[in-house]
Amino acid sequence: MTTPPTPSTPPTPSLQPPLATAPTPSPALVLALDDASPSLDPTAWLAPGAVVAGAVTLGPDASLWYGTVLRGDCAPITVGARTNLQDGVVVHVDDDHPTVVGEDVSVGHRAVLHGCEIGDCALVGMSATVMSGAVVGAGAMIAAGALVTPGTVIPPGVLAAGVPARVVRDLTDAERAHLVRNAAHYLDLAAQHRRALGD
Repeated sequence: MTTPPTPSTPPTPSLQPPLATAPTPSPALVLALDDASPSLDPTAWLAPGAVVAGAVTLGPDASLWYGTVLRGDCAPITVGARTNLQDGVVVHVDDDHPTVVGEDVSVGHRAVLHGCEIGDCALVGMSATVMSGAVVGAGAMIAAGALVTPGTVIPPGVLAAGVPARVVRDLTDAERAHLVRNAAHYLDLAAQHRRALGD
């Protein structure tokens, strides 16, 4: 007499979640356009997902954060030493308006710089827009969400806010000191992220 086979018992599903593995980050994209090639100082840092295309120059210790796009296709873009362009910033140009960003500048998350000039130690707030031909003076602060319209000149050392942006007042000594500290803080943050990424 043949004994019927014993049905196999399905394995008990594990109650432990699978171990998460960190995805390999996509490197920054650095792209030459015809004869226009990016020129990046070896100490500059590009976060994964940043895009640099065409005639773009990055100075020493400049940092481009996750999702930034610098597109120097119609004219050059220059970014000075120790300047930080934070997550999601877009920098572009016009045929007759290059973009020049000075040294020790902080450009907040999702801001747009288009064919403009930003002076040393300035701060452009989150989601602000600076349009073609506009000039933001050294040590000035552009408030979050402000729109600096084409050709507008924001003097050095002031706070400008609104749509369109208008000068509100001179910065206090504490605010001026904050601009310097903020740029230095982003040097430390860039070093931290580089270590985490194994750069």
